[in-house]
Amino acid sequence: MGMNSKLKDENTDYLFRCILELKSVDECYGFFEDLCTVSELKAMSQRTVVAKMLRDKHVYSDIVSHTGASTATISRVNRSLNYGSDGYELIFKRLDEAEKAEKSESVEQQ
Repeated sequence: MGMNSKLKDENTDYLFRCILELKSVDECYGFFEDLCTVSELKAMSQRTVVAKMLRDKHVYSDIVSHTGASTATISRVNRSLNYGSDGYELIFKRLDEAEKAEKSESVEQQ
């Protein structure tokens, strides 16, 4: 995984250690509501959904109508997906695996 040397410092390390302590979506809401402005949080969540939709091969027009993102934002996210640090891909793979595990658990319980 590429490490962005412009990004890496003690403060950012501390932020990420804090995030890694979060155990639930509710805990994330509490922390990120305190940490971020509404627009910062909306921007991050929008970029995450844009990345997922790009990965799932949606066209720009669908992404614009679903997320409200500008084509400039979509292009920037697309660049990160293709040439970034593989951060999105790592998370999406883990989410896919978690989803598959949940589905097989619910099938076993029936």
